[in-house]
Amino acid sequence: MEKSLPRRAFLKQTAKAAADRAGEKPYDFMRDLLIEEKAMVGMIAFMMDEDNLKKVLAHPLVGVGCDGSAVAPYGILSRGRPHPRNYGTFPRILGKYVREEKIVTTEEMIRKMTSLPASWFGFEKRGVIRPGDFADLVIFDPERIADRATWVEPHQYPAGIEYVIVNGQVVIKSEEHTGHLPGRILRKKI
Repeated sequence: MEKSLPRRAFLKQTAKAAADRAGEKPYDFMRDLLIEEKAMVGMIAFMMDEDNLKKVLAHPLVGVGCDGSAVAPYGILSRGRPHPRNYGTFPRILGKYVREEKIVTTEEMIRKMTSLPASWFGFEKRGVIRPGDFADLVIFDPERIADRATWVEPHQYPAGIEYVIVNGQVVIKSEEHTGHLPGRILRKKI
């Protein structure tokens, strides 16, 4: 029993392993953790089936998005242990499911990541490359793109992204941030 340890000492462990180490029942451990941390607790749940995920990603009506947070491996945004997909949702899909698994073509997956969700959300002049539209582009190497973030080391940028252009300004060049911050909140027009 290690009840004297601060709860943060249990990072990177399953709820059951942490509760066992603390000498508590899992329910009691989690309840006390939520109370002590004022409900500011994150978790990673392993519940997806890989074969089902591939089928869903391949369906023509399925778009791809990410509900990740703003994170960085430095400064205030480096706090905590985010889900690895905060850094690599799209690189993982392009590297693993398009290049390696070949569940859909690169062109089809890019449509699922850009114009399809942009149209669903009602974002005008976004999601396609067209004169007069906003220039939001990611230039990547299809042979190198891959997520590098892991469960143990989540604060890692993906490989293979050469440039990111937001509203016509280069924000990533040769895998380095340029310091430009041209992004803005997008609102659906009703």
